[in-house]
Amino acid sequence: MVKTLLKSVREYKKPALVTPLFMTLEALCECLIPFMMTKMLATDASGSVPMAQILRYGGVMLVLAIFSMTGGVMGGKYAAIASCGFAKNLRKDLFYAVQDFSFKDVDKFSSSSLVTRLTTDVTNVQMAFQMCLRIVIRVPLMFIFAIVMGCSISAKLTLIYVVILPVLAFGLFLIMRKAMPLFRRIFKKYDALNNSVQENVSGIRVVKSFVREDYEQKKFEKAAGDVRDDFTKAEKIIALNSPLMMFAMYAASLLITYFGAKMVIGGGSAVNGNPVYGSFTPANVSAIITYGVQILSSLMMAAMIMVMFTMSVESAKRITEVLECKSDLVSPENGLTEVKDGSVSFENVSFKYSKEAEKFALSDINLQIKSGETVGILGGTGSSKTSLIQLIPRLYDVSEGAVKVGGEDVRKYDLEALRNQVSVVLQKNVLFSGTIKENLRWGNEHATDEELVAACKAAQADEFISQFPDKYDTYIEQGGTNVSGGQKQRLCIARALLKKPKILILDDSTSAVDTKTDALIRAAFLKEIPGTTKIIIAQRVASVEEADKIIVMDGGKIAACGTHDELMQTSEIYREVYESQTRGKTAEDAVVGAEQSEGGNA
Repeated sequence: MVKTLLKSVREYKKPALVTPLFMTLEALCECLIPFMMTKMLATDASGSVPMAQILRYGGVMLVLAIFSMTGGVMGGKYAAIASCGFAKNLRKDLFYAVQDFSFKDVDKFSSSSLVTRLTTDVTNVQMAFQMCLRIVIRVPLMFIFAIVMGCSISAKLTLIYVVILPVLAFGLFLIMRKAMPLFRRIFKKYDALNNSVQENVSGIRVVKSFVREDYEQKKFEKAAGDVRDDFTKAEKIIALNSPLMMFAMYAASLLITYFGAKMVIGGGSAVNGNPVYGSFTPANVSAIITYGVQILSSLMMAAMIMVMFTMSVESAKRITEVLECKSDLVSPENGLTEVKDGSVSFENVSFKYSKEAEKFALSDINLQIKSGETVGILGGTGSSKTSLIQLIPRLYDVSEGAVKVGGEDVRKYDLEALRNQVSVVLQKNVLFSGTIKENLRWGNEHATDEELVAACKAAQADEFISQFPDKYDTYIEQGGTNVSGGQKQRLCIARALLKKPKILILDDSTSAVDTKTDALIRAAFLKEIPGTTKIIIAQRVASVEEADKIIVMDGGKIAACGTHDELMQTSEIYREVYESQTRGKTAEDAVVGAEQSEGGNA
C-alpha cells in the first residue's frame, strides 16, 4: 500500500527528503537552548552571575533560536510543497485510473465513493504525509534529545518522567483504542453523505416536480447527522488527551520542583547572607522542567499522529484499492490496429456480469451480421439487448465463446483501434458542459465546421441548432439540462457519426424523438453511411421494420431472427408486439379522425 502511494511523490522527492533535515535542525536547537540557559545562569564563587557569561551564552541561545526558527520555517515550507504536490499527483493518478476502468470496474465503485476517495481520502493522506515529513521525524528526535539532555543535567530527576511515561502511554493507548473504530466507520458514512448530495443535485428536476424537497432534506440530514454523531463521539474521546496530558505534565513538574528544590538547598551554602548554590542550581531545575514538557509534548503529539494515521490508513486503503484495480479489459501486446470491415459474428456466446453470478445474462448466442447491414433488435425489458451490443466494442468480455468484428476476435484488437471503429450511442445520453461544437468534436476533435453541420443534418439536429441565437456555439449546461431529451439524443447521434465508424450502434437512442424524425434519421443513414453496419435497439417496431434483419431477444437468448415479413409468420412474440403497437396507432388515428370530422361538421 505504502509503495503504491509513494509512486505519486515523483518530482517532489527533493523537498520531501530535505524536510526531515530541517526538522532535525529545529529539534536539536530547541533541546540545546535549555542547556545553554543553565550555563548562562550558573553562579560563580561569589554567588553572582557574571555579565560576560550572560552575554556569551545569551548570544549562543539567540543563534540557536534563529537556527531553530529557520529549520521550522523551511521544514514547513518544503513539507507543504511536497505534500501538496503529492496530493496533486495522487488525484491525477486516481483520475487516470478511473479512466482506464472497464464497465465492470465502474459497476464495482459507486460514483459517490469515487468522489470521496478523490477529495476527503486524498486530503487525509496528504495531511498524514505532511505529518510524516515534519512531526514523525521531529517527535522521536525531540524525545531522544530531551531525554539525553535531561540525563546530562540530572539522571535522578529525569527518572521521574521515565516513571510517568508508561502511565501516560497506557492512558493514550486506551483513548486511541476507543477512537480508532469510530474513525474507520466514518468513511463509509461519508460515501452515503456524498451519494445523497449527488442524487439530489443530479435529480433536482424530479425532486421538484414531485415536491419531495422535504424528503430529500430529511435524507441528507440523516446522512450528515450520522457523520456528525460519529465524529462527535470520536472527538469526545480524543479530547481526553489534553486533560490526561496536563495532569501528567503538572504532576511531573510538581515532583521535579519538590525534589529539585531539595537538591538545590541541600547542595548549597551562604556567603554574607547570600545563597551560594552547589553544582545543582535553580536553572537546572528549570531546564529539567523544560525538557519534561518537551518529552511529554512529544508523547502527546505521537498520540495525535496515531489518530491521524488511523484516519489516513483507512483512506490510503480506499485509494490503493482504486489504484491497484487493474482492468481485465486490456489491449493485447501488438494488438490489431485495423478493422477490415463492419461484419459482426457471435459464436456460441454466453455472458454474465461477474464470475460469482449464478445466472447468465446471455446464453448460446449465435449470430452473423454482414458489413453494411441494418439490424434491428427488439425485446422486452430485461431481455439483455444492451448486454448483447456492449460485447461488440468490448465494453465487457464474453464469459464463453467469441465475438468477432471484421473476422477477428475482439480480444485481438487494440482497444482504442476497435472502439474508434465502433460508435455506440448508449441508452443513457450524456452531454458535457461546453458548446455544441465542443460536444460534437468528442466524436472527432479535428472535424471541420462543414463536417459538424453534415453530421447534424443526418441526425436531424441542424434544424433546432439553427434556431438557437448562437447556433453551434450555444453553450450546453452540465448533463445537457438546457436541451430536451430528443435534442440530446440527436446531438449524441451526430457525435457518433463524426467518428465515421464501420459499426454504428444505437441503443434505444431515438426513443425521445417523434416517429417522423425517427424515419428521417434512418433514411439519412441509408443515404449518408450505406457501408456502415447499423445495429438499432428499439421499442417501436416501426424503427426496425425495414431493417435487413430483425433479432427478437427473450430471456437473454435469441428467440427469433429474420425480416419483418418472416417474423410476422414465425415469431409469436414479434407478431404480438407489432399488433399491439399497430392497434394503438389505429385507435389513435380513429379518434383523431372523429375529432376532425366533428370539427368539420361544426
